[in-house]
Amino acid sequence: GSKAKKKNGRSRGGKANNPPYLPPEAEDGNIEYKLKLVNPSQYRFEHLVTQMKWRLQEGRGEAVYQIGVEDNGLLVGLSEEEMRASLKTLRRMAEKVGADITVLREREVDYDSDVPRKITEVLVRKVPDNQQFLDLRVAVLGNVDSGKSTLLGVLTQGELDNGRGRARLNLFRHLHEIQSGRTSSISFEILGFNSKGEVVNYSDSRTAEEICESSSKMITFIDLAGHHKYLKTTIFGLTSYCPDFAMLVVSANTGIAGTTREHLGLAMALKVPFFIVISKVDLCSKATVERTVKQLERILKQPGCNKLPLLVNSDDDAVTAAQQFAQSPNITPIFTLSSVSGENLDLLKVFLNILPPLTNSKEQEELMQQLTEFQVDEIYTVPEVGTVVGGTLSSGICREGENLVVGPTDDGKFLRLKVCSIQRNRSACRVLRAGQAATLALGPFDRSLLRKGMVMVSPEMNPTICSVFEAEIVLLFHATTFRKGFQVTVHVGNVRQTAIVEKIHGKDKLRTGEKAVVRFRFIKHPEYLKIGAKLLFREGVTKGIGHVTDLQAITTKENSLEESLGPGQLSF
Repeated sequence: GSKAKKKNGRSRGGKANNPPYLPPEAEDGNIEYKLKLVNPSQYRFEHLVTQMKWRLQEGRGEAVYQIGVEDNGLLVGLSEEEMRASLKTLRRMAEKVGADITVLREREVDYDSDVPRKITEVLVRKVPDNQQFLDLRVAVLGNVDSGKSTLLGVLTQGELDNGRGRARLNLFRHLHEIQSGRTSSISFEILGFNSKGEVVNYSDSRTAEEICESSSKMITFIDLAGHHKYLKTTIFGLTSYCPDFAMLVVSANTGIAGTTREHLGLAMALKVPFFIVISKVDLCSKATVERTVKQLERILKQPGCNKLPLLVNSDDDAVTAAQQFAQSPNITPIFTLSSVSGENLDLLKVFLNILPPLTNSKEQEELMQQLTEFQVDEIYTVPEVGTVVGGTLSSGICREGENLVVGPTDDGKFLRLKVCSIQRNRSACRVLRAGQAATLALGPFDRSLLRKGMVMVSPEMNPTICSVFEAEIVLLFHATTFRKGFQVTVHVGNVRQTAIVEKIHGKDKLRTGEKAVVRFRFIKHPEYLKIGAKLLFREGVTKGIGHVTDLQAITTKENSLEESLGPGQLSF
């Protein structure tokens, strides 16, 4: 029958322990309930195809069909014959829109009938047109030596580790990392899934371009440093590369040690949903692994975290985890695996394959309609190409050949430049859309004029820059008291600069755990900030988080600064 009764509101979550009901179907989102699809008429078939297109668009190229379920969520189930016919129709629908389908799982429902009845859950994934793949960014966190780089090596190279760090050698970027076996820089690794849900990685000696071409979903792992002395690099990675999810790697034999708590805190503070991987289970007894799991569960359930741990032991759990994790941020899936024996590695792959993107198509459309703004995170010089910048397009659309302005320079100017070409995940791309990370070639533009933390915006944006800004902050940890004149390193998105505390409103000094509105002044040069942006600051053991509440704008005219750094006027 057609959908006469439409329901309001979005339904999310729902327990996975064999309920007779699922939550009622939501009108938006990418999950569709279908009772049965047996021999539809031509008109009904067209309607079903249109509906599938809508669900795919909502999930940015991915949709989940629950077959044998009524719209209100009642699990009816189908006999084998009906199910076979329904899946055949679903395949036809998918072919029509150019998508592939994979059966995620099926389960039996006990109904008062003698015939066994089943429900099937199917993932529909559309082969991206205009070479746009689904792109998820996952930051990898965890204490030094917890096995982060090794796990990534195994996932992306497709061969197991020899237990002595062979898998991670391909990931290291500097000589001293290879010698010490520790990551100090931020490196990016890609793992692809094709539209049938199979892993596409370097194992068949593919190049990055080939992985991009044959994948319909790309997961970019941002491998962050675990060692304490590289904490600023880790914070930079978390604030500027805007990861969708974070993967916290904990070693089974050491448990929660060193920077693990801190990384957990950072992910919480920046509101990045995270899941946990307990690695190296081949090195220890079951009891040790269980002890580490219990330790983690205890920390996650604390009032500060308030998370619901979900231990993944089977493919079924992995499917449930991926769907619930994306729907409710306080669920934290926990995987236990080994990069040496390969135990449970497949469960992590199943999870990553189904993990849906966080923003739906509507939010992305809205961002794309705003003016272009690109955050500069990395700057290189490439022979025969010239200056190249890497970063994320935070809003708008950026095309090849577009004219933009970049800044602010040390004296607060914005300079004109032209985007010569764009690359995403090492393959050329004509158009960049909001939320995507890429590298832009700027041709002969002088590299020395650029620095991390700059933005490239469309000339009509008239960007506001400031040296003085106010933020509402919470002091997380401080050895002495925090007062006027104190210097801290401030991280806001891709901006990283030392600032001086000019004033704490309503108080003389701050102690650990206190909240206040504080006025900061950058000591070197003005920066481009936005009201509402998340902010992290640190100095030695001092740490705090907050958000920007107010800017004292310095007005810039095209390539000239009216007043040198006068107090400026407040802009709202």
